Amino acid sequence: MAFLKKAAFSAFAMSVLAATPVLAADWTIDPAHSTIGFSGTQTGNAFTGHFGKFDGTISFDPTHPEEGHAKITIDVASATTADKQRDGAMPGSDWFNVASFPTATFEARSFRAKGGNAYEAVGTLTIRGVSRSETLPFTLDISGQTAHAKGHLDLIRSTFGIGQGPWATGQWVALQVGVSIDVTANQTSGSSPRP
Repeated sequence: MAFLKKAAFSAFAMSVLAATPVLAADWTIDPAHSTIGFSGTQTGNAFTGHFGKFDGTISFDPTHPEEGHAKITIDVASATTADKQRDGAMPGSDWFNVASFPTATFEARSFRAKGGNAYEAVGTLTIRGVSRSETLPFTLDISGQTAHAKGHLDLIRSTFGIGQGPWATGQWVALQVGVSIDVTANQTSGSSPRP
């Protein structure tokens, strides 16, 4: 009889543990050591740029990546390429149209482990009010309570309405653009993840 009670208690305890949600660690982006950049080609010449202002929330545990969530918000008016003419045009209605769409967002609904330090963030990218499902591959290295992520995603700008009128084709500015992240974040809550 005692054995049956002990077995029943063990089964109950296991069911409770199985039903307990995994609590991912929360991370805060360190803007001084983080960059969100972009690249493209204009009249056959490659160029690069970056966004000067962005923030976000990240909840992630590398031992349970599928439970993670993140939302990054970018101030698109902060885009710069060190070219006065290009930088002056980007906020306009033909390009980012910051008057109507001041921010772009990427919201990761979950993460997938790909082996080693490689992961994928599965979510939705919204630019100029257009939302599309995107998967961002990235590498992640964690040392203590500091995480460093690097990733790259290729996009077709016209699918988000970036480049209107004479810029709608790739004649002057290529349709393919790249987005790169190099983000450092510090753990603010949750159990310490394994390195």
